[in-house]
Order: sequence, then C-alpha cells, then structure tokens
Amino acid sequence: MSTTRRFEWPTWALLLACYALFFASSTWLFALSLPLGIIAMVLAVTLHSSLSHEALHGHPFRNRHLNAALVFPALSFAIPYMRFRDTHLAHHVDSVLTDPYDDPESNYFDPAVWAGLSAPHRAALRLNNTLAGRMLLGPAIGQLAFMRSDFALIRAGDRRVLISWLAHIPAAALPVVWIASFAAMPLWAYFASVYAGLSVLKIRTFLEHRAHENASGRTVVIEDRGLLALLFLNNNFHCVHHSHPRTAWYDLPALYTAGKERFLEVNEDYVYRSYAQIFRAYFFKAKDPVPHPLWSKDS
Repeated sequence: MSTTRRFEWPTWALLLACYALFFASSTWLFALSLPLGIIAMVLAVTLHSSLSHEALHGHPFRNRHLNAALVFPALSFAIPYMRFRDTHLAHHVDSVLTDPYDDPESNYFDPAVWAGLSAPHRAALRLNNTLAGRMLLGPAIGQLAFMRSDFALIRAGDRRVLISWLAHIPAAALPVVWIASFAAMPLWAYFASVYAGLSVLKIRTFLEHRAHENASGRTVVIEDRGLLALLFLNNNFHCVHHSHPRTAWYDLPALYTAGKERFLEVNEDYVYRSYAQIFRAYFFKAKDPVPHPLWSKDS
C-alpha cells in the first residue's frame, strides 16, 4: 500500500514548518529566550530526521533524487543521507532484523564479541540499554560505531561510502555556516541542540525491534498519538511501517486501526500503549541484554 494522495500536502507542510522552525529557533526565538531557542531547534532537528526517513521511502516525490534534495541540508549533520538511505533500506529486510551483523540498525552484539569486550565497555553498553542511558550515551555510542564501520569500508575501497561522506560535507556545512555567520544562536547551543535531538530520536528506536524466533514478531507497535508520535511521523506504528514501507506517515494510524487485530497477531502482541508506559518501565531498567539472546539458535 502507498499513499492515496496525489499531492502529499501534509509532508510538504511539515517540510516548510521544519525549516521555518530551524531559522526561527536560531534567530529571533533564541534572541527572545535561550531555552526556547534550544527547544525549538531540538524539535527541528528531530523532525528533519523523520522527514529524511520519509524521503528515502519515496515521499513526497516518487523520484528519489528530488526527495533527497528536499532534505539535503543536514540539520543534525551526523549521518550522510546516502548512508542513511542505504543502511535503512538494508534494515528493511525483515528476515535479518536484530542480526548483529546483517541488520545495520541492530543494538545487539554477537555473544562471542560481547565476551571479549573490556569491563568499562560492557558497562557503558549495559547503561546504553536503559532508556536513560540510550538518551544520554546513545547518540555518541551510535555515531562512533557508525563512523568506525564506515571508515573501515572506505579504507577497504568502498567508493559508494566514500562518495556518501563527500556529498555530506556541503550538506552538513549549510546549517553550520548559517549558525556561525548569520544566526543569533552560538555554535555551542546548536551542537547541544543537535545532540539533544538525536537523544529524542533514540526514544523511538529504543525498542522498535526485539529478539524473537519469528521475524514477524520482532517489530513493535506503540499506540501513541502525542507529540513524540508527530515528531517521529507515526513511525511508532513500526510493525505497520515494516509491513507497508511505501505508505506515507499520515496514513499509518488509520491503516493500523483498520487492521489492528491482524497486525498484533502478526507481531505476536509486541505492543505498548504509549511512550509514557515505556518511560515508566525502562527509564532506569534495561529491556534487553546486550548480547543477542537467541544468537546461538539464529546462527
């Protein structure tokens, strides 16, 4: 299923709102209030990442180059869009979800690799498996692991990865140059906002997937319809998204409502009612072990 709208005005409206919020937060909102400017920038960074996710799935254009152009300014400057697109589409191979090697978005480790890590490294990863730790340490841990992997690919001669990072330089430079040259917001506040925005995104990815014998039972539904759901563009209906990856964000809730029993049967009732429920359950408690609990069976 794909979107039923010929002109995807909800996505266009959010694109305009995202960039307007970026400019407003870095200028008059920041001049009005430092906390207000930072909060608004966090919202802009978070929303831009979600819109980038929409773009790589074919929205609002069917042409992938036009979609890439719409989200070209890398407001978070963390991950090159081409690398996000390649790794995320690889992640959509449901048969390898949570695989420590073949799923680029897995947070699980091969137990043999886990056993060889130092005690401080394992302690950091255990903390990263609580929601509080994921928000505090997750952006740094994820970025370092991602860059280390990509730079190893570049050294091995992967030209596509190299081109992705080279194309990322002007994309990342655009917002940084704007902040440094024209905005009221200082660079330290912008960098802090970006990290905070990446922390908010870690709420979405924290328990999107679980280790499960059946691939269909690995993907969550979070029935939240609040601010976080809007910032994540309804990607909290993650089982629905994986079942219908071409469906636009604004159609996911209705699609879930119409087929709720079927979706929850497929994902074996991996469901939460709200993000508040998740915060209460896992803010200071790990939901999963770091080493993949089924790896010996899967492998």
